[in-house]
Amino acid sequence: MRQITDIHELRQLQMGILDHVHQFCEAHHITYFLSSGSLLGAVRHGGYIPWDDDIDIYMQRSEYNRLLSAFPNDGHYRLLDPAKEPHYFYTFAKVVDTRTLMVEDETEGYEVGVYMDIFPIDYVPDDPEERLRLFKRKKLLYKIRRCKISRSNPLHSRLAYWFYKMLPVSVGFLTRRIHQLIVCEQPSRYACNMTEAGPHIKHCFPAEDMASTVDIKFEDRIYKTMAGYRDYLACTYGDYMTLPPEDQRVTHKFKAYWK
Repeated sequence: MRQITDIHELRQLQMGILDHVHQFCEAHHITYFLSSGSLLGAVRHGGYIPWDDDIDIYMQRSEYNRLLSAFPNDGHYRLLDPAKEPHYFYTFAKVVDTRTLMVEDETEGYEVGVYMDIFPIDYVPDDPEERLRLFKRKKLLYKIRRCKISRSNPLHSRLAYWFYKMLPVSVGFLTRRIHQLIVCEQPSRYACNMTEAGPHIKHCFPAEDMASTVDIKFEDRIYKTMAGYRDYLACTYGDYMTLPPEDQRVTHKFKAYWK
């Protein structure tokens, strides 16, 4: 295998995945939004944040489910569905380039190809106290699941790690329980990425931000994002046009290879 050490080569692979998903969504009228650091990069830098090395999109839960049902796993792009992949590390989908291999420090023992993350967006309670209770429950369930599935200790406490790891519940049970907890069919005024990679409770954003889509430039191409993207970015990042301190400009820890 040849290691991919050039970030531009890595980004071209990721852009190929984004192009493929964009074209599929356009053809099947599935709504997606460029999101997170990818959206921030599009607005602030016209593409990737200079120190960033991944791509994220959001989909409202109903659109996300449509994608999982319809996406064809042919060619060299494959969608990883948490409900169908044995021993899958995450609770959200990824589309991977099967010609490649990616090894991440935080997922020791679990390997995928170069990927793009696809996060479902769920409604959250309008009542702040009820929302806080929801976030506390999901945080605990994700913590237990992470301890169950991780080969190394993701917590500060070794005792807590082994306590959670030895609890007599399966990863499958925890995954189903998390899904039951976070998926809300009843629309509310606020929404959030409720996966383990989601933000803190204070970064929930108005659901009306996703009422429609607009075109946005990312690198040299045009994709889709939510019409209320500036409000979403302000909710998520605060003063999003200001660069963070240099010690906070971090990249992900992984190695990528051509198979």
